[in-house]
Amino acid sequence: MRKLLNTLYVTDEKAYLSLEGEAVVCSAEGRPAMKMPLAGLESICCFSYLGCSPALMGKCAHDGISLNFLGPNGRFLARVVGAVKGNVYTRRAQIRVFDENAVELIQNNIAAKLANTRFLVERTIRDHRDDDIAPLSELSRKLKESVEAIYGTADVDALRGIEGDAARKYFESFGRLIRNESPAFIVRGRSKHPPLDAVNALLSFLYAMQTNDIESALETVGLDAYLGFYHVDRPGRASLACDLVEEVRCIAERFAITLINLKILSAADFDVQPTGAVFLNDDGRKKVLSKWQEKKRETFRHRIIGQKVQYGLLPFIQANLLAKYVRGEIAEYPPFLMR
Repeated sequence: MRKLLNTLYVTDEKAYLSLEGEAVVCSAEGRPAMKMPLAGLESICCFSYLGCSPALMGKCAHDGISLNFLGPNGRFLARVVGAVKGNVYTRRAQIRVFDENAVELIQNNIAAKLANTRFLVERTIRDHRDDDIAPLSELSRKLKESVEAIYGTADVDALRGIEGDAARKYFESFGRLIRNESPAFIVRGRSKHPPLDAVNALLSFLYAMQTNDIESALETVGLDAYLGFYHVDRPGRASLACDLVEEVRCIAERFAITLINLKILSAADFDVQPTGAVFLNDDGRKKVLSKWQEKKRETFRHRIIGQKVQYGLLPFIQANLLAKYVRGEIAEYPPFLMR
């Protein structure tokens, strides 16, 4: 079993990373701020525009440490990786399997996403039975109907329509899952580019973290992260990572709800731009990333492998299962389902 190592998050936008022996050095405005051994790192996520030294890039590539550059809002910019671990035979198999089994993969992927969404809704209903739960009960019913409808059609556009309609209804009611009454966390739907409220800013940031982890996992098992089965191919987009993140969005959503409901985050952790866009500020990012690293070390029992594993290993487990399916070692790819 793969060991979960640390991820180094560099949130200071003025930071510059360099190599000193077997350690990464983070300098800010010419002054060394921190030194950390590379041996304990799995990846580095840098929210800095200053970048890092070529020597550190080469060392990370050689040692298999994923070096990722993101904007302050968590949007992926670039990644430095070593030699590609896949081979032409795996890539050909991936293309063939995805073409031949696209409908089945899409159906299971969407069904898992909506079933996990319903799990979160049902959890709120159980925890807050004294409140007005009728709207959430109706949402749960509609989500269940959507899952059933998915297996009633083989038309990909119709499947996208079912998913889109269910997602719209879910996010219209997402505010009912939030118990923090602060005006800062009022949400009336999903907004992405850019996020227009604090809740959407937090969700977008967490989704970006998940997508980044899944892309790294796919590269590790030799799959082409840019060749998906559901999201339309687009230059520069890791479509397969976007596909697999649909199954695990529920983890980010539940995590976001926890941060808000426990008042770990407040309005002071977000900045509102003149355009109306809302993003986590530096203090907010630090809080989220610290708690996210803790979340990745929590364990759960994976229903397929039958073992307790850390949440941080989930991208590698799902990527591994998908690779086994592509290679013909298992008959069906089992998507992630919350229990």
